[in-house]
Amino acid sequence: MARAQNVSEKTIRNIWHQHGLQPHRVTRFKLSKDPHFVDKLRDVVGLYLNPPEKAVVFCVDEKSGIQALDRTRPVLPLRPRIPERQTHDYIRHGTTCLYAALRVLDGVVLGECRPKRDTRQFVRFLGHVELATPSDQAIHVILDNLSTHKSPPVQRWLRRHPRVRFHFIPTSSSWLNLVERWFGEITRDRIRRGTFESVPALVAAIEEYLQQYNEAPRPFVWTKDADMILDKIAKCPKPLTA
Repeated sequence: MARAQNVSEKTIRNIWHQHGLQPHRVTRFKLSKDPHFVDKLRDVVGLYLNPPEKAVVFCVDEKSGIQALDRTRPVLPLRPRIPERQTHDYIRHGTTCLYAALRVLDGVVLGECRPKRDTRQFVRFLGHVELATPSDQAIHVILDNLSTHKSPPVQRWLRRHPRVRFHFIPTSSSWLNLVERWFGEITRDRIRRGTFESVPALVAAIEEYLQQYNEAPRPFVWTKDADMILDKIAKCPKPLTA
């Protein structure tokens, strides 16, 4: 750009800086094509902003395929002006699946590691969440459209536990599920930086993180109502048609 306009590179950098432009960066977004997007959006956001009385709202999901990665050389510790260093090479020791339920009111996370993600494990985790909730409170569960969340065994379990009600987010809208925000934290703070010589070591690290996190949980506060979100989506550029 500097050559094309016959000015210095510093001038171009100053112009970009003054106008908050970052041409070296690219981000991506995805719009949901769910035909019931608006109804599901209003339902879920309504639970965040105005939860029902005598009810508990949980955001539930699974983080599958968490790898127990072991470095090929010992980790070099933090030193003055030098960060902690790990080898790029690693050894895979297997995977685990973390089932998590974020309680929206106070940020407490109920979590369990299971060998895999399937309907049976999901039903078992639902039972754990139900038992951990006082019997005089209704349970509202926000979750995505994974097939295991809608399978016949899950439907039978829901009929046997009428105080539990599911609220599905629109497809391609994981940003609506607050537990995804917590998954980002545990990935950044514990899993990605960890070195695990076995799957049990990985599971122990996750359980330790859960215990420490729940000693001082931090709720994620939803601030935008459905109309604000829909107005923002309406401003997205329309796709070009031939």
